[in-house]
Amino acid sequence: MLKTMALLASLIATPVVAQDKAFALQIPDALIQTGFIKHLLPRFSLKTGIRITPTANAGDAAFGAQGTPVFRQGDVLWHLAKTDGPHTDAFEAWLLSDIGKRTIEAFAPNGAAMFSADINVKAKVQVAVITGDAVLGEKVGLQKCGRCHVVNHSNRMKAIGSTPSFALMRTFPDWQQRFETFFILKPHPAFTQVADVTEPFGSSLPSPIAPIEVTLDEIDAITAYVATIPPADLGAPIQSQ
Repeated sequence: MLKTMALLASLIATPVVAQDKAFALQIPDALIQTGFIKHLLPRFSLKTGIRITPTANAGDAAFGAQGTPVFRQGDVLWHLAKTDGPHTDAFEAWLLSDIGKRTIEAFAPNGAAMFSADINVKAKVQVAVITGDAVLGEKVGLQKCGRCHVVNHSNRMKAIGSTPSFALMRTFPDWQQRFETFFILKPHPAFTQVADVTEPFGSSLPSPIAPIEVTLDEIDAITAYVATIPPADLGAPIQSQ
């Protein structure tokens, strides 16, 4: 009995030391100045019980340009670089989770979210520069396209009504590509010749109408002119009853 009591007394007297759930996170000053860190870290700690100590020096993890993308600030994509471990792993997983994303986007000090959880890389759209002579393009367009298309008000009564006008085609999302390559789009190949580009008409397949002969410079000029034309106002979409 005495031995048992002594054993119990020794267990009570000996403190049990729990493993400290914490790690140091290096954070750039630019990110700290936003106030975002004071919003983010306490919410993670409350959810997981893991304490994060911000530091300006090297830590167990770091926000920066290297590592796993975790959130976006405008055009800046922030990454989390970390050492392997249960606490840093938990932080990364939380940032990428639904609740972590909601927490990131909930930071809105001025009523608008400052950070986004959308970490997808935005592809840059390459826009072809239009360098042609627009004045020449109007002249060539009227001469060589005006017999079918309404180029502008000056030939609006001389075109074919079933063909789209330049202003209408200007509403197409791919209008520039269409004008630059019109000679390969039906029905143009049957009657269009582009100097140093297209093959001559075969003897067995002559042009059904007076052929159109243009140069690449003239096509660039027509495209430049069309760029100056306001897209046709097609009105509001028809609403079904």
